[in-house]
Amino acid sequence: MSDFLLGLTNLVTDPLAVLLFFGALILGLFFAAIPGINMLTLGAIILPFTAYLSPTHAIMIYGVIYVSGTYGGAVMAILFNIPGSAENAPTAFDGYPMTQQGKSGKAIGAAVTSSSLGGTLSAILMMLAAPSVAGWAVHAFGPPEMFSLIFFGLAVAASVGGSSPWKGWISVILGLLIATVGTDPAGGIPRFAFGTYYLQAGIHFIPLILGFFAISEVFVQGERMITKVYKAPKVGLEFPSLKELFDLKFAILRSWLLGFFAGVLPGIGATLAAFLSYNEAIRWSKHPERFGKGELEGVVASETANNSACGGAMIPLLALGLPGGAVTAMMMSVFMIHGMEPGPLIMVRAKELVWVVFVAMFLANLCIFFLGYIETKTIVNLLRIPFRILAPAIMLLATIGSFALRNLLLDVWVMFAAGIAGYFLRRSGYAIPGIVLGVILGQIGESAFVKTMQLFHYNLLGFVGRPIAAGLLFLGMASIIYNIVKPKRAIQRAF
Repeated sequence: MSDFLLGLTNLVTDPLAVLLFFGALILGLFFAAIPGINMLTLGAIILPFTAYLSPTHAIMIYGVIYVSGTYGGAVMAILFNIPGSAENAPTAFDGYPMTQQGKSGKAIGAAVTSSSLGGTLSAILMMLAAPSVAGWAVHAFGPPEMFSLIFFGLAVAASVGGSSPWKGWISVILGLLIATVGTDPAGGIPRFAFGTYYLQAGIHFIPLILGFFAISEVFVQGERMITKVYKAPKVGLEFPSLKELFDLKFAILRSWLLGFFAGVLPGIGATLAAFLSYNEAIRWSKHPERFGKGELEGVVASETANNSACGGAMIPLLALGLPGGAVTAMMMSVFMIHGMEPGPLIMVRAKELVWVVFVAMFLANLCIFFLGYIETKTIVNLLRIPFRILAPAIMLLATIGSFALRNLLLDVWVMFAAGIAGYFLRRSGYAIPGIVLGVILGQIGESAFVKTMQLFHYNLLGFVGRPIAAGLLFLGMASIIYNIVKPKRAIQRAF
């Protein structure tokens, strides 16, 4: 408690620190709401200027940006089916259908509350258990466990979202195939690049997300306008009630723990946390058929987990010097700029810095709730804009976001191709979330599998000697078998 008060005192008694705190909070929310131009863009812009700040101020800025930026992309995902960042994509699965049902305020209110709650609880756990949790996670979770966790996540995801289990699996496999475009992680050999160096870096998932969600939605709504069946979404300003949130207490607790754990694992972070938490919400739900159609628990699970991962990701960075993702890698760069090295001794040598960062992230999560409440009451009025005006604006914003990502025209073409493909895939009953999940987890999973095979000397039986990895593989296989057997039993009962 004394350390917390030390950090709080140092933060609130420093006018420059307070100014930087609110600047980072607001800019993180703003940048995260723009597709393709997210908190990583903001972090990259300000990185050179951190050399002129004290180490405490510089690291604090990135901690606050991490918190506000992770939540910021949820608003556009809910209102317009445009996830600001990859970690907000699962939020759109149920958030946007809620908007179409006139429950936009309830969806954003749930996102605000769960993001703030998940982030706050994560920050508390981060302050209490940084060194011990980091040491356990790094030693217990290597590449075999990473691969097994991703396999389990894909097995669960493939069973939902499509109009049939087989279409769900085809969707995930299609995503995995897209993830193979680029360079082989084992030998660095170009793969499916078709002789052009543009594809050697792979197909980035942000243009795919923008295409599959935003552009395809414009096409779907445009078709409805032409056929005279379009209905403008109603503006909803109602917040979720305390009873509704209390009924989701187990989902919030599960997503908080899963998100924090995923954040601690280097290389996993908020994106996988959000997808896994969403999958687990479906798996534990008594009504899994409601997901993807406007289920409040889907929004809560995703947003609780991705914000909870922020606190978890700080633990391996500060306690072991291992960045867990892109933002924490930038923090590592800031430490290097100032001639500091994060690791076990940072807690002793720079105790003031560490606790100012902890306190800033804790307060940022609390501020999200109040700023989000104000934001909800104002930004939902964007839905009052006629779709014939809104559609070109969405396409323009998505195009700018795709191009700004890597300054490649290829990403714009990929976005529009994904939009056209997404339009027809949605009409045919395939699962767009499954495709996106396959792309994102496929790249991470293949890299983990290559490292695992090198570790096991290419002997698959090596998984048997890793209890956690073997357990996750078993659960994944059980999920696959269950979803194959379940439809057959239903058919037999019908006869």
